[in-house]
Amino acid sequence: MSRAYSDIAFTPAVRAMQTRMGSRANYASLDVTDDRRDTLTEREAEFIEARDGFYQATVSETGWPYVQFRGGPAGFLKVLDAKTIGFADFRGNVQYISVGNLQNNDRISIILMDYPNQRRLKLLGRVRLVSEAEDPALVARLELPSYRARVERAFVITIEAYDWNCPQHITPRFTEAEVQEAVAPLHAEIASLKAELGAARQVATQAATQAATEPASAPQRAPKPQVLGSGPLPLRITGVRQLTPRVRAYELRTVDGGDLPAIRAGAHLDVPVTLPSGAHTSRRYSISSNPTRRDAYEIAVLHEPAGTGGSAAIHATLELGMVLNCALPGNDFALANSAVPVILVAAGIGITPIKAMALELLAQGREFVLHYAYRSRSEAAYLDRLERQLGERLVSHDASANRKLDAAALLRSAPAGSHLYVCGPARLIDAVNEAARQQGLSSERVHHEAFTLDTAHPGHPFVVKLAKQNKAVNVPANVSLLQALEDAGVSVPSGCRTGTCGTCVVRVTAGKVIHQDSFLSPEQQAAGQMCPCVSRAQADALTLDL
Repeated sequence: MSRAYSDIAFTPAVRAMQTRMGSRANYASLDVTDDRRDTLTEREAEFIEARDGFYQATVSETGWPYVQFRGGPAGFLKVLDAKTIGFADFRGNVQYISVGNLQNNDRISIILMDYPNQRRLKLLGRVRLVSEAEDPALVARLELPSYRARVERAFVITIEAYDWNCPQHITPRFTEAEVQEAVAPLHAEIASLKAELGAARQVATQAATQAATEPASAPQRAPKPQVLGSGPLPLRITGVRQLTPRVRAYELRTVDGGDLPAIRAGAHLDVPVTLPSGAHTSRRYSISSNPTRRDAYEIAVLHEPAGTGGSAAIHATLELGMVLNCALPGNDFALANSAVPVILVAAGIGITPIKAMALELLAQGREFVLHYAYRSRSEAAYLDRLERQLGERLVSHDASANRKLDAAALLRSAPAGSHLYVCGPARLIDAVNEAARQQGLSSERVHHEAFTLDTAHPGHPFVVKLAKQNKAVNVPANVSLLQALEDAGVSVPSGCRTGTCGTCVVRVTAGKVIHQDSFLSPEQQAAGQMCPCVSRAQADALTLDL
């Protein structure tokens, strides 16, 4: 079997040119592959229906190609089935060049662009033009009632082949809405800083006036609340709640009471922390509050005495009134823009992003169910609240009542085409991924975020050499390389500490690595990059470019 795209596009003349230029060997494998790529998968369908425009090419009877841009609201190009896409042809400049070309040659080539993410999808197909009189139901399915434009006909395209293009030369471009979303946190930060500066001036003025009028023996005012971190988003701790004996929730608001940067479910916040050693670092926590809220974020922190010290420091030092200069929210675990059913799976503290996802899906009226696994009710953060909010959409798996989560059974009962979002310990994610593999589910339908590492096999001790600092650091068997570096006073930026965000990536100049991250590609790993938060040396030593 060969790739459909190469069958069509790689004509004898094209293949001869590839041979002349030395690139034919790069594409020879497309002539012998099981991946035909003439039937759309969920990946292509989601990409197509998220676009607000595309470029199409037709050919006239005189052999001249004609390229045209077609635009409309996002989603106006619809996937009708795995072999067919279509769109309503809105009335334009009435030249009818594309429509005229298609009277003699029904072939069409389409390029869809995602400029911000440097992605490009090429489609080859054949067009059938359908009038409303011929098939009113089809035209009605393709038209957009909210978009005021006259529909003259429907383009129905049968897919012959598709191919994803190399992103190398795609210049990122952004729509006005995307730019506004990107700069919104900056405007919020500017407004916050202006308000903070105004408040500081007012306090200084009042202090000067009071100092001039109060007697020298006047009592001292209380010190200003402590400030941690140097991030661009100052947040004040305005609430602290003990959710379980080991989980504490912190409510965070802007210092001036203004709106917070908009987020979606799955977003995280990098919070500054001062470790017992005095080292300044940060820890990443999912925002568990309702994503629609703009007045406050909430994070929940599990106290892990055997951890790296971050959670213990937060429980011991963060208090009401403190200001945390955090990083702007990020999101590596967002829900896909799709109407398919969703299965949410959480275990332990992994409930934090999953709770926010459930609230977002609930607000959208989407079909979903949340499976929550926990050791006992007393240790299940947010359980009582989720029971009230979700009702039958929540399925509890209480280990203390012998109701453990069965990943294989869960997937067997999953609705057709559903997507899974999993958060929790590595063993849970591994179990879900294995069950999905055994049942033939595409990896693109299983999304996960790890919250804790599997410490059952911590690895052997080794020595890491820092090439630029002429320094050696011992890494014990039960300590991560990142933690050993921090304990030795070596500053390495970090975020999730579970091998998923890539913040801590360093370059290895000597030695072999046991890679345990889910961020780096095989090519990046082979090129000498590693995530020291989870990956270790294969032998007794590593040398880093630090």
